[in-house]
Amino acid sequence: MNRFFVSIFLACWLGLSGCGYYSFTGASIPEHLGTIAIPLVEDNTISTVTGLDEQMTTLLIDRFVRQTRLSLETTESASDAVLSVVISRYDNTPTSVSGNEQATRNRISITVSVKYQDQVQNKELLNRTFSAFEEYDPFNPSEEETAALAALEKIADDVFTAATSNW
Repeated sequence: MNRFFVSIFLACWLGLSGCGYYSFTGASIPEHLGTIAIPLVEDNTISTVTGLDEQMTTLLIDRFVRQTRLSLETTESASDAVLSVVISRYDNTPTSVSGNEQATRNRISITVSVKYQDQVQNKELLNRTFSAFEEYDPFNPSEEETAALAALEKIADDVFTAATSNW
């Protein structure tokens, strides 16, 4: 019985060791990429929520560094890959209005532009826009920031999935 478990373990270990660029999160990274630079996200919007650029940068670093074998490089020119992101749109619009024409639900919509460059092979890996939204109660002003951060979380997940599943 003990040999059976050892055989299973060895088979799994050998099977996984052959996938040098696959992680348990489902993210696959080409073997020649070992470092990534993720510069501070550029926020080109006029929103009432501050710090969206820093929040988005942190979310992306968390996904690309903690969920892959890539290590963070602070210098773009020294990195194997560069992920550049610009927040290009921030909308806050009512989605539900009461009988006295007062908004009862608002929707935050955020759009970002993403460029992911393989600097080793001088190849563009990803160049597209991502959007997400989240609704909140406009009578509670602190919920706007919570909704914006939830939308950024969705976008970070989508960017990570798109950047690590195209191999």
